[in-house]
Amino acid sequence: MRDAQVTPEGARIRWVEMPGDPRRATRVYLHGLGASAAPYFAASAAHPALAGHRSLLVDLLGFGISDRPADFAYTLEGHADAVAAAVEAAEVRAADVIGHSMGGAVAIVLAARHPHLVGRLVLVDATLDPVPVVHGQPGVSGIAAYTEEEFLASGWHQVRQNVGPHWWSTMRLAGREALYRSAMHRALGTEPAIRDILMALPIPRTYLRPEANQPLPGAQELARAGVEVVSIPDCGHNIMLDNPEAFAHATACALREA
Repeated sequence: MRDAQVTPEGARIRWVEMPGDPRRATRVYLHGLGASAAPYFAASAAHPALAGHRSLLVDLLGFGISDRPADFAYTLEGHADAVAAAVEAAEVRAADVIGHSMGGAVAIVLAARHPHLVGRLVLVDATLDPVPVVHGQPGVSGIAAYTEEEFLASGWHQVRQNVGPHWWSTMRLAGREALYRSAMHRALGTEPAIRDILMALPIPRTYLRPEANQPLPGAQELARAGVEVVSIPDCGHNIMLDNPEAFAHATACALREA
């Protein structure tokens, strides 16, 4: 396990690092809300189609094995800057960044704010638009429906019931301020919007989505902007867990080397 200080107050991000050929692009894996990188990505990073690269399975500040400062804002920009500090400490440049769900949004902001750190993006069913808040829904929508005071007092109990034991197994590692504030800022989005930031990026970008979902909003506009949209069969939102073979091969194709 590696770590780096990422805030002036001393908070540290930690990651699991898998060694690889130093001549090949380093890969940085970012998890979604309430998750942790290693449980979601370790098997994929070690898959024969993706192995051989130095890979950093990074836990965002407030989640997994990283520190959980209660005084951090947990905006998407804040998450991206914290990841940038960790990646800089790891002496990485022009990484292939693979981001799932909220981690995809963080990856997009990272590429915009710290362009020297990101060479290519693979977005795994990342939400590109603001999210409506609805009580009783799992994930971002349901968490953001509370005030922070409500969530910290008792709302997290209901969220635990709504998300079920599989997701809660990683979500329970998160700081509750981190979980709430990250969800709220993900629901609100950024200015400019995540979708607009993505379309303006001058790097190779691939968006992986479940084939069974409704058509991706704005898919034609994304394609015109150079974002490759790839549908993955037999999976839900957690593509890398539901169909690891298809995920590994689609990601390897997106990151193929000349």
